[in-house]
Amino acid sequence: MENIVNMPRPEILMVADTVAREKNIDREDVFKAMEEAIQKAGRSKYGFEHDIRVNINRKTGAITLARYRAVVDEIENETTELTLAEAQRINPEIKVGEYIIDPLPPIDFGRIAAQTAKQVIMQKVREAERNKQYEEYKEKIGTIINGTVKRLEFGNVIVDMGKTEAILRRDELIPRENFKNGDRVRAYVLDVRRETRGPQIFLSRTCPEFMAKLFTSEVPEIYDGLVEIMGVSRDPGSKAKIAVRAKDSSIDPVGACVGLRGIRVQAVVTELQGEKIDIVPYSADKAQFIVSALAPAEVSKVVLDEENNRIEVVVTEDQYSVAIGRRGQNVKLASQLVGADIDILTEEQERERRANENRIKSERFVSALDVDEMIAHVLISEGFSTVDEIAMVDVSELASIDGFDEDLAAELQNRAKEFVKKRNEEFVEKSKTLGVDDSLKTISGLDQEMIISLAEKGVKTLDDLADLAADELIEILGEGVITEVEANRIIMAAREHWFADEEKQ
Repeated sequence: MENIVNMPRPEILMVADTVAREKNIDREDVFKAMEEAIQKAGRSKYGFEHDIRVNINRKTGAITLARYRAVVDEIENETTELTLAEAQRINPEIKVGEYIIDPLPPIDFGRIAAQTAKQVIMQKVREAERNKQYEEYKEKIGTIINGTVKRLEFGNVIVDMGKTEAILRRDELIPRENFKNGDRVRAYVLDVRRETRGPQIFLSRTCPEFMAKLFTSEVPEIYDGLVEIMGVSRDPGSKAKIAVRAKDSSIDPVGACVGLRGIRVQAVVTELQGEKIDIVPYSADKAQFIVSALAPAEVSKVVLDEENNRIEVVVTEDQYSVAIGRRGQNVKLASQLVGADIDILTEEQERERRANENRIKSERFVSALDVDEMIAHVLISEGFSTVDEIAMVDVSELASIDGFDEDLAAELQNRAKEFVKKRNEEFVEKSKTLGVDDSLKTISGLDQEMIISLAEKGVKTLDDLADLAADELIEILGEGVITEVEANRIIMAAREHWFADEEKQ
């Protein structure tokens, strides 16, 4: 390879240093932009079909300009390639895959060439600036930033961040919140996306994380890790709940967040336009946590259904409206905080529901096992819900029930097994007749009776079930058979194959 060393050009170094310093970008990016600009001017002079390459010496500023031609076995482009035989006439030791490098004289930039070079350099400098901004603000995702309102666009707030702008969309603003040009604004950085016109920074004042970060900045114990935020739920501008726990039992996590005379929580409330905040002590005992989350309502009883991720909370009549809250706000925020659906019942409603459930179970036992209501009620009180449970349980467990003996236990289990066998046979036969797809039988929460009821109404495949709404499913199965929460869970399970298919595509 032949090296072409031109005269040192200190002015090139000065320009690169000045641009890098003024634009706050890497000096190497400026050199690359200048090389590309000179290369573009070189191709303009010698022909765009040529492979013209430029190198600027980083220490002296000397510019090297050369034409490159690749050595190949078979020529496809005569301008940029030549055969090994032709190349060896120039350099006997050259091999296929290497280049013949022809030095070119330095370019005397004309007005148009100089203008083109300047445009390329400025374009590259802007790209470098945008990349630097993207990398800088990408690291700020998940933090709170301060800015100034620059302008309003269709209800969205454009925030001046100094070097760039960010957008606070209308749906990320707290309701009834009004900003004017020049107002100071604090917001949470939701996302930063790389786009051609520069990084797009999306802010939020309504997300739960914003409130969590505000508490972190106002409460030293949270900042130092002595108190931990376990969850936040918000109805922006109206009410919020935050669950906290202390890593050291000597620290009161709620008191730390409230602060002396409420000064800490009040600072957050002020920033959130008067949003009322309930500070809830977190508990590993889920039932206790639910009781705290529903404050100020007083809870009589909590019933957990872990399998269906459903919670029943029983309250007295006078506490019902408090537990629900205005527009269902209190129970909604509590549900979000604990991560499960909460059903609020009065004591009277719970008694009615239990009585209705027990009546349905009793009727099934009486019909399936051919027993009287007294025996059916005894089985229910012992925790048996289905005939299948009686068929599968150890017979000694049945015999240990007060008033039962081994003969009665054995007879009950034999009847249960006979009923299950007959029911299964009828189910197989009915399924074939109705054309039930086997995939429908895999959905947890649907028993044989439910599947037949669905098939009789034309719901015979996973897609048929997935197309239903919760109220439609409840109507088909009959009132009281499943709850709305269970209906939604069954439908979502039927839709899982849709999402799997989308991922494959």
